Amino acid sequence: MTIIRPNRPAPTGAEAVPDSHGINVFRADPTLAALLPLYLARDLIAHLTPHLDRLGALAGGRLAELAATADTHPPELLHRTRRGEDSQSIAYHPAYREMERLAFGEYGLAALSHRAGVLDWPAPMPAAAKYAITYLFVQAEFGLMCPVSMTDSLTRTLRKFGDAALVDRYLPALTSQDMDDLFQGAMFMTEQGAGSDIANTAVTAAPNPDGSWALSGDKWFCSNADAELAMVLARPEGAPAGIKGVSLFLLPRVLPNGTTNRYRIVRLKEKLGTRSMASGEITLQGATAWMVGEPGAGMRQMADMVNNSRLSNGVRAAGMMRRAVTEALFIAHRRIAFGAPIVTLPLMRRQLAKMLVRAEQARSMVFQTAEALRRSDAGEAGAYALLRILTPLLKFRACRDARVVTGDAMEVRGGCGYIEDFPDARLVRDAHLGSIWEGTSNIVALDVLRAAAREGSLEALETHLAMLRTGTPAPPAQLESATARAFALARHAGGEGGPVLARQAATALYNVASATMMAWEGRAVPERALLAAMVLAHRVLPRDPLAAIDEAIPDTLLPDPGVMR
Repeated sequence: MTIIRPNRPAPTGAEAVPDSHGINVFRADPTLAALLPLYLARDLIAHLTPHLDRLGALAGGRLAELAATADTHPPELLHRTRRGEDSQSIAYHPAYREMERLAFGEYGLAALSHRAGVLDWPAPMPAAAKYAITYLFVQAEFGLMCPVSMTDSLTRTLRKFGDAALVDRYLPALTSQDMDDLFQGAMFMTEQGAGSDIANTAVTAAPNPDGSWALSGDKWFCSNADAELAMVLARPEGAPAGIKGVSLFLLPRVLPNGTTNRYRIVRLKEKLGTRSMASGEITLQGATAWMVGEPGAGMRQMADMVNNSRLSNGVRAAGMMRRAVTEALFIAHRRIAFGAPIVTLPLMRRQLAKMLVRAEQARSMVFQTAEALRRSDAGEAGAYALLRILTPLLKFRACRDARVVTGDAMEVRGGCGYIEDFPDARLVRDAHLGSIWEGTSNIVALDVLRAAAREGSLEALETHLAMLRTGTPAPPAQLESATARAFALARHAGGEGGPVLARQAATALYNVASATMMAWEGRAVPERALLAAMVLAHRVLPRDPLAAIDEAIPDTLLPDPGVMR
């Protein structure tokens, strides 16, 4: 196995080329531990903390090495065996396989929401626990988290809509932590003419005598292309045109009788980022599949899987931003320029603080959305409507902010950040995917308006933020008035203003929501209140671009993550 191992001594004070390799990213980020009591039961936190601490060390060391190696040794599509047999497979580097073992096996990230026993906890864990682990894991590896998320999401959708026989057949394998028994999941939606516009789905489904269906046609972008199970959108023969004619199907790679299903991987994509994970084009040649849920309800049912994946995308964006901020802070405390550590330079402090604001907004949105998911799954009134708007808000804005934060972190490292020896370049490459996967920014911003119009989600969010403000001892000045204006803009965009305002309205809602959440979290972590005020000042309220504003950035916002090794 080829592993990239930095050759460097332990840091001692200032360094010409600071290198954070070996840092424990959990200890380097004490805010994470301080926030957990607001979102998880204390007995679960006590149980999880040693696991989070171990993962933090892995993410800053061995897991980071594995991720760097897998990124430079992408998967390879093999069409024949060495004996000349026509049998497709994808060859992965051992580093990727070891990361799979850690994610699916040791930490059970695809299973812990669905069954008891993962990490020796006696019940399925709430979403906030799963996303806290994901938040740390993604600080080392982004690509593998797509198969993890899709496996988790496919399992959720199958349990929710699938026939009992299908659930009984596949649930044990989908939630296994034994790598020999595990079935990974995928979703095959995208076609050349049906990306965001699912109504144009051209893949067809013909009924088989045994009640299964035969799928035919091409899927253009299929991540985790060799997954054992995939959710596929297709149009049954005789179904009407448009979205109401699309149904959802479960497609196995190997049929229950042991024969290989009738579809082929045409090629693997060469991608800007997430190079460790296989994305490919697939042609379905009468492949056997089973309908999931009701005929013609495919997009509504697939939306459950998509929304869960969108939430995961937001979590991953938040995690990558946190890693970028940790890297930048580590460098700023060690790199000497003009006779002082650059963290002492006013312009650098401003840049670091603006990065931190975006990263922390996303973190608060992650935990609040995870809590809404828990409440929704428990059947709490109004929770689904809240979840339905928080999810696209998080996915839309956090994924866009990740592109900015990772780019700014690269600047802090300077020229060394642009080369692949350090994590910055891969963070930048991977960050760009979030704004495309599971819906581009335009599509997801429009989904915010759709949720507001059809689900009562705008009122649910308004009520939730009012409740948080009530629980906040000293909300920032102008928070309530700014919130009222943001909701007025969203209502205008959903009415006479029209969809051209969707991105502006979604951004406004995200900013006032995250500011409210951080102010509420200030009860446990005082710095959150300051960050909430900074969100208002820099991302919400009017500012004179020609005014000279001297804003002091306290040291408490810019700690040295290296002292927490």
